[in-house]
Amino acid sequence: MVTRRVGWVVVTAVGLVAIAVLGGCQVMGLVGAVSGQLERSKKIEVLAEYDGLRHQTVAVLVKSDLSLLYEHPRVVGDVTGSLSGRIQAEVEGARVLDPRLVLNWQWQTPSWAALPYGRIAEELGVNRLVIVDIYEYRLHPPGNRWVWDGVAAATIGVVERGGFETDEFAETFTVNERFPDLEGVSRESATAQQIETGLLAKFIQRTAWLFYDHIEDKYPR
Repeated sequence: MVTRRVGWVVVTAVGLVAIAVLGGCQVMGLVGAVSGQLERSKKIEVLAEYDGLRHQTVAVLVKSDLSLLYEHPRVVGDVTGSLSGRIQAEVEGARVLDPRLVLNWQWQTPSWAALPYGRIAEELGVNRLVIVDIYEYRLHPPGNRWVWDGVAAATIGVVERGGFETDEFAETFTVNERFPDLEGVSRESATAQQIETGLLAKFIQRTAWLFYDHIEDKYPR
């Protein structure tokens, strides 16, 4: 019985040595592939680029040109509402003005974009303005409506009421997001609503992340 056990041990050891000798490259390749996948899936903590909304009253205003409003009439309202909600939920102590009140004020004040920022903050009764100026928004490449290639790009400016320069931006940022991530997605593969939903979700998330600490992919896809 002891002889048989010793025999099996010897056979097993010989087999492992053979695997190590003959398949060493494959094993190392597998280990390398797994390590690479783990590295690519890592998450990291990213600090807010602007933390001056904490414990402040805030209004989010979105502006765009008339052509965008004509082609995508819901974008301004969707960005205003969703971004306001994220800031309210994630920024410590922030009190965000109801986006419906902001949109109504913008509607009743068509020339609001030409007003001094300090006056806008005063009329809305807040200490901080987050102004999202969308300068590019599309779902297709220019001149090609058979392929989906969504882009949402904006300049984000923060106004600090009561600061040294009330009528100037205290901070500015640029956000530029694309959806879908793959190239060459045809119209038959997705609907306009799906593309717009995905694009807005990425754009709003990236914009909101400017204002609070968060976790994101170490290697964005």
